[in-house]
Amino acid sequence: MESEQLFNRGYGRNSYNSITSASSDEELLDGAGVIMDFHTTEDDNLLDGDASPGSNYAMSNGGGGGGGASSSTHLLDLLEEPIPGVGTYDDFHTIDWVREKCKDRERHRKINSKKKESAWEFTKSLYDAWSGWLVVTLTGLASGALAGGIDIAADWMNDLKEGVCLSAMWFNHEQCCWGSNKTTFAERDKCPQWKTWAELILGQEQGPGSYIMNYFMFTFWALSFAFLAVSLVKVFAPYACGSGIPEIKTILSGFIIRGYLGKWTLMIKTITLVLAVASGLSLGKEGPLVHVACCCGNIFSYLFPKYSKNEAKKREVLSAASAAGVSVAFGAPIGGVLFSLEEVSYYFPLKTLWRSFFAALVAAFVLRSINPFGNSRLVLFYVEYHTPWYLFELFPFILLGVFGGLWGAFFIRANIAWCRRRKSTRFGKYPVLEVITVAAITAIVAFPNPYTRQNTSELIKELFTDCGPLESSQLCQYRSLMNGSQADPTGPDTASAATPGVYSAMWQLSLALVFKIIMTIFTFGLKVPSGLFIPSMAIGAIAGRIVGIAVEQLAYYHHDWFVFREWCEVGADCITPGLYAMVGAAACLGGVTRMTVSLVVIVFELTGGLEYIVPLMAAVMTSKWVGDAFGREGIYEAHIRLNGYPFLDAKEEFTHTTLAREVMRPRRSDPPLAVLTQDDMTLAELQGIISETSYNGFPVIVSKESQRLVGFALRRDITIAIENARRKQEGIVLNSRVYFTQHAPTLPADSPRPLKLRSILDMSPFTVTDHTPMEIVVDIFRKLGLRQCLVTHNGRLLGIITKKDILRHMAQMANQDPESIMFN
Repeated sequence: MESEQLFNRGYGRNSYNSITSASSDEELLDGAGVIMDFHTTEDDNLLDGDASPGSNYAMSNGGGGGGGASSSTHLLDLLEEPIPGVGTYDDFHTIDWVREKCKDRERHRKINSKKKESAWEFTKSLYDAWSGWLVVTLTGLASGALAGGIDIAADWMNDLKEGVCLSAMWFNHEQCCWGSNKTTFAERDKCPQWKTWAELILGQEQGPGSYIMNYFMFTFWALSFAFLAVSLVKVFAPYACGSGIPEIKTILSGFIIRGYLGKWTLMIKTITLVLAVASGLSLGKEGPLVHVACCCGNIFSYLFPKYSKNEAKKREVLSAASAAGVSVAFGAPIGGVLFSLEEVSYYFPLKTLWRSFFAALVAAFVLRSINPFGNSRLVLFYVEYHTPWYLFELFPFILLGVFGGLWGAFFIRANIAWCRRRKSTRFGKYPVLEVITVAAITAIVAFPNPYTRQNTSELIKELFTDCGPLESSQLCQYRSLMNGSQADPTGPDTASAATPGVYSAMWQLSLALVFKIIMTIFTFGLKVPSGLFIPSMAIGAIAGRIVGIAVEQLAYYHHDWFVFREWCEVGADCITPGLYAMVGAAACLGGVTRMTVSLVVIVFELTGGLEYIVPLMAAVMTSKWVGDAFGREGIYEAHIRLNGYPFLDAKEEFTHTTLAREVMRPRRSDPPLAVLTQDDMTLAELQGIISETSYNGFPVIVSKESQRLVGFALRRDITIAIENARRKQEGIVLNSRVYFTQHAPTLPADSPRPLKLRSILDMSPFTVTDHTPMEIVVDIFRKLGLRQCLVTHNGRLLGIITKKDILRHMAQMANQDPESIMFN
């Protein structure tokens, strides 16, 4: 009730120009006087289009409802000439969600009022109505096409480390042997057209020399790909590194990072993602594909004024684009929509849900048309199981969930500790050397083990796949105890004993598990595109397959135990090791990201088996509970906090009993609050305040004596308005009176021309009283997307609370250093 009253008090009044205020998420009142220097890149500033100056005036700041009624003063302000540049945002600032939504409602009302005037206006209204569907369609088409190209190129370059196809250089290993008549069932990967580097260079296929040559060429290509990737990122697009999901979450919450979704970032990320995956580093392409799709959505939004001139509307497109990115990454359109809703989106209205669904559908359709894997599926590791799961298997499934939660908690702490060390030591100043070092260690250690040498997606496919008559994997070398010979199963229900080959494969998988765990910690965060989905799934799939084989052999040799007796008949195979791999993969990914619903749906869409929902849900929820016992942050939230982005996580609860007056600035030891008076300041005094302070906004009061609040003006808008007035108006000098009222104050006849700045004044800044609980203040900031609110007592201005003040306060309550979490 109290928050509702605050809402009504703050936003029920008319705002003369609240939509033109562009505040920073930085300190609007920095008592310590710290000036943060943000260095922008030369990347294309695509994320921050100029906000429309044409509709910058006199809208009702209606908050969550419709627009309020316009007053006569409102109409008078509309007649003033718009000031170019007012209402736009600087780099590393936060958007004003309320202002942007008001601006969109005003634009919509204007279009509706004109559409009956002529056929042209009616056509424009139709175009405006359909532009949302058109932009998500283009985003889905581009995302699907790029994902298909990345998949094909990554497969070819990955096989290039082992050899080359002489008949057609552009074929990968599998495609090269498709048309060969000399391929045998046992050695289906060998054909005369495919030559290893040892065969090409030394002319011999076997022997120590050929092994060493293949080893050398494998390492050489891995280092070459890694060096090329990190060099392109460093020189052309520094924002193309990492997975991009932490930054996209921050951008969708309203933060501005210029160039992060620009065309240079898109181009370099697409190229270097192929190189990074082909280098064999312990990373995946699924996370970066979300970044690629969001780049496409951002670029296409500039074709439509509805989105290019409104940052809040643009973020609706980005939410749909992130759904398309997951859709093409996993072949899971529904999972992509749920991922966007659960994991990345900050503001997700119902129409964004529909458009996200449509974008994911279009992207999946395009990827299916390209068919990059040649299996008529959207992903490489699509599998189908034919045996049901049994009740007693819930116990090992839950154990895999515990393992996933423990792995997730360990990985988050270890990776964050390493990334923090990278930031604070000289080692972080040499990103190329770091990437080369990690790539060299990865290649040298990975080559001897066939399970670490192969592409991680192919490894997951092999671990997920159920053993059948067409499988030649070492994991499927079973024999029948009836005659001791190699088993020739004719269906999935034939039980067999494991041969030494299976136990050898389990030993190699155990080594691969340790290798993947260690290398993933050091790889995630390198200055190359690096996703976390595939490495986490690989770790879980390895652990799950090992557990699955162990349970399978236990059930085979001890089928008379009471847990197996009821379900497992003698000679029947009731355990599916591939299912355990799938459950383990979901558990480990859930432990790292703390996703639940979307993760279960993604894995379900991967397998196409509805009956395995319950094991997946049990493992994922167990994984989340175990992980949350060690810390509630997922890996993306942890990296957001590490980088100091101003992100208020809606999942966190604020349970402390502090009041607004304890958090507001100025504190008792700080200088007094810098304020402007409404009609008795000269231009020289105003410029003096701006030059002497580093604040990004100033409350406007009636007078120094009354301290009654009038409104709020932003430093950037004041500077732009003064420059515009000097350029277009004669007689504006340092002695000119500056006023924020509707009518000019009474001045002597010989006074210079006054300067009216009412058009840049937010007449309804959000205010709370000094006794408002911080629990309510934090909730208001989260739900309204505020950047600052003013604190009053009986209508008199006391101080200000910014988004960063809240983040600092939350850090203090958690016994953390407040300054260590700020953006750097």
